[in-house]
Amino acid sequence: MTKAVVIYGGNSKQSRLKGIFDRAEAYFQQEGIHTEAIFVHDLPADDLILARFNSEPVLKANEKVEAADIVVVLTPVYKAAYTGILKTYLDLLPQKGLVGKTVLPLVLGGSFGHLLAIDYALKPVLSALGATNILSGAYVLDTQVEKKEDGHYELTPEISQRLDQVLALTQEEAGRYLALR
Repeated sequence: MTKAVVIYGGNSKQSRLKGIFDRAEAYFQQEGIHTEAIFVHDLPADDLILARFNSEPVLKANEKVEAADIVVVLTPVYKAAYTGILKTYLDLLPQKGLVGKTVLPLVLGGSFGHLLAIDYALKPVLSALGATNILSGAYVLDTQVEKKEDGHYELTPEISQRLDQVLALTQEEAGRYLALR
């Protein structure tokens, strides 16, 4: 069975980023892909900031990544790059922690001015962690995700369709990549 982990690099579950997370999780569940999540902001801040590689919560998070075939890296854009929260966790992954994984970056931003954050900020770090199968990913504008009064998030039809397409491609790529191993 294919396994996925979503690394959530935002600072809150009350963000539009959660709408993208919910869509990815629902897609994987619908496809029968076992999915786990790492909400980086829920990991102990001291462990992240002080780079405690032997922290039990960090080790458990790393085990989720190690067991996964698909790693979705989900982050908002802050200052033209991914979040510092995400970086603190990525620094605690083993040096080659993404070897053999199909990696999908999903980024939420306020304007198309930061569209290249995926290619120029995030992908080099993922590559340094051993990822060789990094997909193009998707950049979502925050205006394409609306928080409803009941607390759930609604994505525009165009972004829902685009996310479904990149998630389907991720599933296909993971299958091909696993077959080569």
